Amino acid sequence: MGTSWWLWALVAVCTGDQFRDEAERIMRGTPVIDGHNDLPWRLLTMFNNQLQSERANLTSLANTHTNIPKLRAGFVGGQFWSAYTPCDTQNKDAVKRTLEQIDVIQRMCQMYPETFVCVTNSAGIRQAFREGRVASLVGVEGGHSIDSSLGVLRTLYRLGMRYLTLTHSCNTPWADNWLVDTGEDKAESQGLSRFGQSVVKEMNRLGVIIDLAHVSVATMKAALRLSTAPVIFSHSSAYSLCQHRRNVPDDILRLVNQTGSLVMVNFYNDYVSCRPEATLSQVADHLDHIKKVAGAGAVGFGGDFDGVSRLPVGLEDVSRYPDLVAELLRRRWTETEVRGALANNLLRVFEAVEQVSDHTQSPEEEPIPADQLQASCRTMYGYSGAPSLHRQPGALLASLTTVLLGLGLL
Repeated sequence: MGTSWWLWALVAVCTGDQFRDEAERIMRGTPVIDGHNDLPWRLLTMFNNQLQSERANLTSLANTHTNIPKLRAGFVGGQFWSAYTPCDTQNKDAVKRTLEQIDVIQRMCQMYPETFVCVTNSAGIRQAFREGRVASLVGVEGGHSIDSSLGVLRTLYRLGMRYLTLTHSCNTPWADNWLVDTGEDKAESQGLSRFGQSVVKEMNRLGVIIDLAHVSVATMKAALRLSTAPVIFSHSSAYSLCQHRRNVPDDILRLVNQTGSLVMVNFYNDYVSCRPEATLSQVADHLDHIKKVAGAGAVGFGGDFDGVSRLPVGLEDVSRYPDLVAELLRRRWTETEVRGALANNLLRVFEAVEQVSDHTQSPEEEPIPADQLQASCRTMYGYSGAPSLHRQPGALLASLTTVLLGLGLL
């Protein structure tokens, strides 16, 4: 009896090593592209973006989920770094804060060129793979970062932004966020307003990936139906397994399948198990479910490292990706499916976005109506005489009354 127990234990250990070895073999050829990492925000909160500080050295950075040795151990070959600024900057200094976070990402590439290379297209990712460097891309997390301006959207694109999350955990004047579905926020745009639709169209024209993490279900549906290119959920999981409104319901997963889109699974415990504790196996359950409902081509990884406070046992930092891949292999995922989840699914979406983009097409340029903006901290240059601004009759009457009073005619 004792001999039999030891024999089965030995078989289990050897089998585990086999899956881990196979995972590393696959990842040497197809490293992971992660959809969302908040290290730039941590560099702000820990060091006020002073990257030359000795404690900010990314080769020895402590107390974070991410540093260069951990990225190497995790076979991370592509990373969308989050240029994030909180919702309380909306209508204040959101654009400035976003520019500073893009600057941090670019300085990471400048300071550690042997590890990071900033890229802006799918070809750049493939080249970084060949060079053994981490392809570093900018993802702007929250539509409030464009301050309801198509001009700012275009400028962020020129600075390297390649996805924009339409909302964070707050409504913008043109799109509703996930808290609408909990009842904590009120629906204001019923998904996307007319201006929100212009934002989506302009993102398609530019070649910016539309990210639907953080948005309401109505916004998900509106964007999936309007976009002429596939979209992503950069860091969301499956609602059927954890009923958190940040996750993606099955009816949306079916739309993901129909549109060739992508869900990059979030590792935050609260979105994995709906509890403070979670395991690597439960993350694999989400990957399995999305593969079952939306197809193997719809699955990716969006760990949300350095943006969350609780992570599953077995996925404590970015070095643990091979263990998750080993679990998928243990569940009989094929090598093709694994390579898809690691990188090829994201590359397919990115290439489709690039093919849809058309810089010869005239840009969207009609501004958001003035009455949809909070004006307390902004000037309104351009609005008084600009055509086709859809000003409400009440606003027009108020303006006319002011003029007539000034002329002494009332």
